[in-house]
Amino acid sequence: MAKLSKADVEHVAGLAKLDLTETEINKFLPQLSQILEHVGELGKVDTTDLAPTSQTTGLTNVFREDEVKPSSIDLDGALSGTDNTFNGYFKVEAILTERTDK
Repeated sequence: MAKLSKADVEHVAGLAKLDLTETEINKFLPQLSQILEHVGELGKVDTTDLAPTSQTTGLTNVFREDEVKPSSIDLDGALSGTDNTFNGYFKVEAILTERTDK
């Protein structure tokens, strides 16, 4: 089993901006070690004769021209359900009132 330390789990939690309790750290320590062990198994697979694969399904993108369909609602119709508009747009309350990343 890959040996991780408590500090390793705390470091990963910090990178993910997670505040883990001591109980959670003890719970995730063996789980993360087992995940690393499984990923390590992939390194043992012989891939020397395999061609790189970037697409596995054989599907390709299908594009079409953008066109306005007659059933599309016009601007006045879209805004007719509210009085709270500004310059042809819906006016809503701000959802980002303060930054939390500082």
